[in-house]
Amino acid sequence: MVDRVLVTPAAAALIAKLRALNGDLLFHQSGGCCDGSSPMCYPLGEFRVGAQDILLGQIEFCPVYIGAAQFEYWAHTQLTIDVVPGRGGGFSLESPEGVRFITRSRVFTDDEWADLKAAPAPLTGADA
Repeated sequence: MVDRVLVTPAAAALIAKLRALNGDLLFHQSGGCCDGSSPMCYPLGEFRVGAQDILLGQIEFCPVYIGAAQFEYWAHTQLTIDVVPGRGGGFSLESPEGVRFITRSRVFTDDEWADLKAAPAPLTGADA
């Protein structure tokens, strides 16, 4: 089964550093407005996952959620969490490091999409 979310080596290294400083983490792929569409990183338990949040998977032992409306928009793509220099405009844990997480995406192949559609529905925050 193809993963819905991946992580680059650079982002994985930053996640390890943030986990060492903050403990377990959670990512939420934002839907826009104030933080654009940035993946936001929080200490686990400091972001309330709701019934309308979809679990995309895990990166570096951290759950990655996305809002249901955003999931419908991004469902046909594989998301890759990466990191770039510069400060983001949000409350994400990486901000003091002078970098920000970003999301890169690619469209699933027809075979990957068929496999995903045949799989059980992703879990929601209500299932977690």
